[in-house]
Amino acid sequence: MAEMVKEIKIKDASVPVVFEEGKYIPIVSMQLVFENAGHLSNTKDGLADMAAKLLNEGTAKEGSVGFATKLDTHAVDISSHVGRESFVIEVSALKSEFAYAVERLKELLKDPNYTEEAMEHVKRQKIGWLTQKKSDFDYIAASKLRETLFKGAALAKPYNGTLESVKEISLADVKTFIQTHLGYNNTIAVVGGDIAFADAEKYTKEILTLLPKVKEGAIEKVKASAKKETVLIEEDTQQAYIYFGSPFDYSYEEKDQYKAKIAEYLLGGAGFGSRLMEEIRVKRGLTYGAYSALRRTKSASYLSGYLQTKLSTQTEAKALVQKVVDDFVNKGISKEELKAAKEFLVGSEPLRTETLSQRLGRAYSEYYYGRPLGFSKEQLKKIETVTLEEMNSFITSHKELSDLSFAIVTKK
Repeated sequence: MAEMVKEIKIKDASVPVVFEEGKYIPIVSMQLVFENAGHLSNTKDGLADMAAKLLNEGTAKEGSVGFATKLDTHAVDISSHVGRESFVIEVSALKSEFAYAVERLKELLKDPNYTEEAMEHVKRQKIGWLTQKKSDFDYIAASKLRETLFKGAALAKPYNGTLESVKEISLADVKTFIQTHLGYNNTIAVVGGDIAFADAEKYTKEILTLLPKVKEGAIEKVKASAKKETVLIEEDTQQAYIYFGSPFDYSYEEKDQYKAKIAEYLLGGAGFGSRLMEEIRVKRGLTYGAYSALRRTKSASYLSGYLQTKLSTQTEAKALVQKVVDDFVNKGISKEELKAAKEFLVGSEPLRTETLSQRLGRAYSEYYYGRPLGFSKEQLKKIETVTLEEMNSFITSHKELSDLSFAIVTKK
């Protein structure tokens, strides 16, 4: 059965269920995606991630080990994680064990491990991870770039928190976050595998009726800075970590996403077929790799990219990134580049939809961004027919991509 979206009634809410039945492997998976409950909804830096980690600590009755043992005995996996805009609970199992898996998830939601012992365990893990990140120069540069591009907005804050903020998060903070962000009325269910829709509906209702109604809020939209700032972070490093970004005045709601996809591929997303890689690595040998992406989410639309280079070539590499982007938006692309992009994007499409999880992920994305199911396939047809003139008109209309800011980790 092809993927579909149906709405089911739970109390006073209509809950969308993204669904595809696939009987070739006797496995069932379910994701409960809670909208506007991710990193951007933090009231304290790192809080959403801490809440997800606490839900991974089992129930108060059985504890982390006891609950995990019950799951392992039946080859059931239940886990929580957080993205920028959403909070996700996943459950997967063999078809024969899925009813048992649902019962365990219900057990977890009724009795989360809201104990000081579990909270301290989660804190220790998080503090250890953050301590390691003090020497992760990619993490440092990426965080500083977001801070530079989105000053004053939630996007600028440290998603995972700081050593100070994590130490200050209490069990009461986590409990309040879960109770006010995980509701039946802000959920999108994604269900697939060897299961009929009637059963998927039944299990979804059983789980979500356990949750409260929460206040729904819109995701804050922010614009990346066009100030062209350069921030240097001095560390004891042997090479320069160069992260860069700029505004991209283009919404996820636009109907010609295929043009942004082609532009993204050719500027920095194609590996050895991209401008950045060709100019910075192939022609000049300044880096092993240079990449960029045109990010288009509900919260922001912007260019971001990165590379590493020797300290002695830091200035040259930075200037070259600026030149490559300037040339791209001022002159556009060639006929040969467009032909290569079309061949790759169309030819590799089967690899992006060969698994059930890939297809469900795409269907979820289409629903989440307000697009009709099949939108991606229609965009692919448009990639095949777009002309060089149309593409260059699109690319050269986005001069804001040249307003690059840089965050560079370099030698003390």
